[in-house]
Amino acid sequence: MNYRVWLWVLLWIPGWAAANSCSLLIVGDSLSSGYGLATGSGWVDRLSIRLGKTAPEWRVVNASVSGDTTQNGVQRLQPALDRHRPQGVLIELGGNDALRGTPPGTIRQNLVTMIRQAKAAGAWVALLEAPVLPNYGKPYAEALTRLYIDVAREEKVVRVPCFVCKVALVPGMMQADGIHPNEKAQDAMLDAVWPHIKPKLRCPANKP
Repeated sequence: MNYRVWLWVLLWIPGWAAANSCSLLIVGDSLSSGYGLATGSGWVDRLSIRLGKTAPEWRVVNASVSGDTTQNGVQRLQPALDRHRPQGVLIELGGNDALRGTPPGTIRQNLVTMIRQAKAAGAWVALLEAPVLPNYGKPYAEALTRLYIDVAREEKVVRVPCFVCKVALVPGMMQADGIHPNEKAQDAMLDAVWPHIKPKLRCPANKP
């Protein structure tokens, strides 16, 4: 059997065409790239495993890069959208902006730009609220928290409340740097995200 005939047969096997027919693009920083963790043990890897069991028509594309800011996200998102054509986009950026004291207005503009890029590409969006350390004082931290709430409401996208904030307060859940959750924390991080994105996991490609 030649290659073309074999491919045709595969495409007509029941369930083959439906498998992995929708993609979920994750654009984040070290919290999603698996910084400091064993390969395959991050919350995004565990999300991929969970989708394989509960929504096998979905696949995860992890485009997260340690150290990325929202400005990096603006630069990288459109090429990723063009390449992967995802049905859903998770934006997990802003933590590094906060560490640098980036003005809230700049962060807002970048997030809105990414959300609108994703929507224009036909994808639904989930915005993951960034953790904010108290380096620049309470007013700055509160401004960033409000920013995510306001942007999600105004742009009509799913907002995921800070998915690392709870594990950060639990002893034994953080790496030695005190910033990045360790392997023990990854399941809790996924569980914090899952209820917000689960209702969106309807694969348009599988609709009659």
